[in-house]
Amino acid sequence: RLGALAGCSLAARARSPHTPAGRATMLSFNVESGYLEGLVRGYRAGLLTTADYSNLTQCDSLEDIKLHLSGTAYGDFLANDPPPLRTTTILDRSVALLVRQIEHIHTQAVDPVHTFMDYVKREYQIQNVILLITGTLHERSTEELMSKCHPLGTFPAMAALTSANSVADLYHLVLVDTPLAPYFQNCLSEEDLSEMSIELIRNTLAKAYLEDFYAYCRSMGGTTWDVMKELLEFEADRRAINITINSFGTELTKDDRERLFPKLGVLYPEGHAKLARAEDLDAVRIAVDPHFHYRRIFAQAQHDADKTLEDAFFEREVALNKLAFDRQFGLGVFYAYLKLKEQEIRNVVWVAECVAQRQKHRANAVIPIF
Repeated sequence: RLGALAGCSLAARARSPHTPAGRATMLSFNVESGYLEGLVRGYRAGLLTTADYSNLTQCDSLEDIKLHLSGTAYGDFLANDPPPLRTTTILDRSVALLVRQIEHIHTQAVDPVHTFMDYVKREYQIQNVILLITGTLHERSTEELMSKCHPLGTFPAMAALTSANSVADLYHLVLVDTPLAPYFQNCLSEEDLSEMSIELIRNTLAKAYLEDFYAYCRSMGGTTWDVMKELLEFEADRRAINITINSFGTELTKDDRERLFPKLGVLYPEGHAKLARAEDLDAVRIAVDPHFHYRRIFAQAQHDADKTLEDAFFEREVALNKLAFDRQFGLGVFYAYLKLKEQEIRNVVWVAECVAQRQKHRANAVIPIF
């Protein structure tokens, strides 16, 4: 055991920037990924500030919002959209702008950044495959399904999935033509697609994805592991808590509930055992109480009438992703920027909805980033 501890200590020291190996890692990182890291830090500098949100909440119309955003990093992203402007248009154009940034990083990258971005995009590929499975079961049209897919989750063979005539065809197409094949092969059978609910399939695939991404980041070591460990463990804990709360009053057994929890995070394994036995929200609160940040999240949601549990989780997620930019020579900034930008888009769309529905007094309920 002492030998194992000594080995861990030596490995950590080897990755330290104060050792020759650590300095070599930093030098090689800049050669392969320095441009892309600088690029994503530039993108991060263009995120909206508290002052920008203050100005947006004072707008009287969506055209005013368009005018203000044109003076930020969003630029003329709405220039080709004639009036009347709609909030769905703002959402679609904002997502398209983010997708262009992420795709540019992905296409310019070499390994390890390229493989890392493959993992980042698999979250959205899972969303799209689940959407296609749902549409196939309900006999929806191909055009309708493809239009609803997230652009970050597209892959060359995705359109082929919509040609499936049965669940069996769909399962075999997924195994052959998608990057999600290992998750399906290891976690789901053809019968599961017919018998399990869509939410169970979604959570089973998300669990497999998180565990796989976590193992990959651990194999990377260094700053990437230091940053991504905390981010992915937070995501796993949030997922376990949400699965528990959403399963109240359903037919999901406690054993099945626990099997859906990703096997990582600060709640694993003791907290998972408590969450699996929880019968109500108070029991969930007790299960997470030993952990300061989750105790604080539940306290905020309980004592602040204007803040939901989801809002409190988003605030914690923003704080963690901002911290990722305090570290250099790691890949965590690419993941962190994507999550921060998604929160910004949620903020902008919320303000736009409040302005469009003449509920400006509620527009301040955003989660500012900087």
